[in-house]
Amino acid sequence: MATLEELRNSLPDFARDIKLNLQTVPSSTSLSPAQRWGVAVASAAASRNPELLSAVLSEARREAGEAIVDDALAAASLMGMNNIYYRFRHMIGKPSYSEKPARLRMQRLAKPATNKTDFELFSLAASAITGCEACVKAHEEVVLAGGLTEDQIHDAIRVSATVHAAAVSLELHAAVSPAGVAS
Repeated sequence: MATLEELRNSLPDFARDIKLNLQTVPSSTSLSPAQRWGVAVASAAASRNPELLSAVLSEARREAGEAIVDDALAAASLMGMNNIYYRFRHMIGKPSYSEKPARLRMQRLAKPATNKTDFELFSLAASAITGCEACVKAHEEVVLAGGLTEDQIHDAIRVSATVHAAAVSLELHAAVSPAGVAS
């Protein structure tokens, strides 16, 4: 299993900006380490690159603890469902769908292992990756109401965007490398 630093160093020249951002963005935020690592885990999970997720999980467990990792994975998992459902309702635009109850279990949103605001921040990061406007707006509102600032939200999305770009870059590199082997 590669470390996050090894994966960062394996990024090809076409992803030089991502390589640099992966080093600087996560360490230069207004977020606490728990928030930063939770956002990184939720983002790596939402980006669906197993190698990157494994590396991020290893460091997050060491730096932020198992409860943060558990909440971040739960947030990404729930957003995998909610982002599809609510994006559909938003895209279709018919009031009749919005009036129907979701009937989707989402208990973890109400009872996270750590705290509601951080769980919502992790959900916001995953929702930004999967592009659900309704979910992004709803989670941003709850995070602000929970006491975080727009600067913290901005930093979380910068981390999320960087992690997602690393996943895309790793996949592109594997696709264009001879025999799919990263150099």
